[in-house]
Amino acid sequence: MKNTYFDLIDQSYYFPQDGFDVEDGYLNFNGISLKYLIDKYGTPLRIMYLPKIADQIKRVRNLFRRAIKKNKYGGVYYNCYCTKCNHFAPVIKKAIKQGVNLETSSSYDIDLIMQLMKEEKIDTNLIVVHNGYKTDAYLDKILKLQALGFKNSVIVLDSMNELERVKKKISRKKKIKIKLGIRMAINEEPQSAYYTSRLGIRQSEILDFYDKEIKDDKRFELKMLHFFVDSGIKDNMYYWGEFQKAVSIFAGLKKKCKSLRAFNIGGGFPIRNNLGFEYDYEGIINQIISTIKEACQEQNIEEPDIFTEFGKFTVGESGAIIFSVLEEKQQNDAELWYMVDNSLMNTIPDAWSIFEKFILLPINKWDHEYARVNIGGISCDHSDYYNSEDLNQQIVLPVNKPKDKEPLYLGFFHTGAYQDAISGYGGIKHCLIPSPKYVIIDKDSKGNYIDTLYREEQSVNQMLSILGYDVK
Repeated sequence: MKNTYFDLIDQSYYFPQDGFDVEDGYLNFNGISLKYLIDKYGTPLRIMYLPKIADQIKRVRNLFRRAIKKNKYGGVYYNCYCTKCNHFAPVIKKAIKQGVNLETSSSYDIDLIMQLMKEEKIDTNLIVVHNGYKTDAYLDKILKLQALGFKNSVIVLDSMNELERVKKKISRKKKIKIKLGIRMAINEEPQSAYYTSRLGIRQSEILDFYDKEIKDDKRFELKMLHFFVDSGIKDNMYYWGEFQKAVSIFAGLKKKCKSLRAFNIGGGFPIRNNLGFEYDYEGIINQIISTIKEACQEQNIEEPDIFTEFGKFTVGESGAIIFSVLEEKQQNDAELWYMVDNSLMNTIPDAWSIFEKFILLPINKWDHEYARVNIGGISCDHSDYYNSEDLNQQIVLPVNKPKDKEPLYLGFFHTGAYQDAISGYGGIKHCLIPSPKYVIIDKDSKGNYIDTLYREEQSVNQMLSILGYDVK
């Protein structure tokens, strides 16, 4: 019986496979020698392989176009990249080169778009879909963007109150119509902590809201219905049930509103998080297109353009994080720990906070025997560990040999979405929401309270500089 780590993987999965192969005993990632990178830069090491971003954009665009052609569908497909998945300049600029449009989530996202315009990476023809809760600062910047000539800027209303605040900010005499979208609140999955999403407008209120607040106001035109399921597009009863509701609401709105032209499918496709991953992308896309077409034919309405916001699908499989095993600790008869040279909580927060899985593979020692292990980070927190993988729900990795001069190197793969922002890499935050003001309170010798502003709120330029934009 063969019992090397390579034999285990070879017998359990199809291997090599897309993005992963072993050459001269070392793992390659998308054809790149990880051994070369480790020797050059050391560990811990975070990697973004930009060509994969272009590949994913082309892949999903081609799949939608083929489905549209197959179903003789009347609408057009538009790919939007949601910036919150990865805001770094090289990533977004790579996506823009592939002709994507952009989706924003917060006030500072608009500053990022203005910076891209300043650097001549985009122009005012770009479609920009504005999602998220609209603070006054966010609305002000969106309106400023439109004043600069972004005629394809769409404000997706997350609540009815947002429209009221927009109305107060603009004149009745405004000549350029503001394009609006409506986000539909969805019912969450049964295991969720709450029944209805906090995001969006209640399904039962959307049609009435349009009639009373948008229909007769010449300053606005409704262009888009936004449908978003947080768990992503899954081939199950829950997803298709919510999807059918959204299609039905679109049909009801379309009969009232000729300008409504876009159906936005938020909530993206999954990415590979294990070597045995299977997902019928082509079949699901065909089902989406055919379902919308059938509903439109039944209701005798025009088939809408399709928008997607596949941020995680676009950038997730581009990322990797490499660690060295510093020490092996046999803590009892059953538990062997591999201690790595960074904190897992800090570098891969999704694995700790929402139990997200990533592809975990050794870089070297594929010819060694294997053992069940736990991986521990170097922080002092009890939760700084990773111990569950697809293979028998346990981690299996090569065993070090006493004479080995080289440490075992481990790679977590497909970590390109969200990990940097949620971990606060360099000072950035999820959705580019800035760190708040920091006030210190003390008492003087007489017992009186003294408050001091210790730090101002994080600035736009501070964030953009961290993200690699040419801020001057």
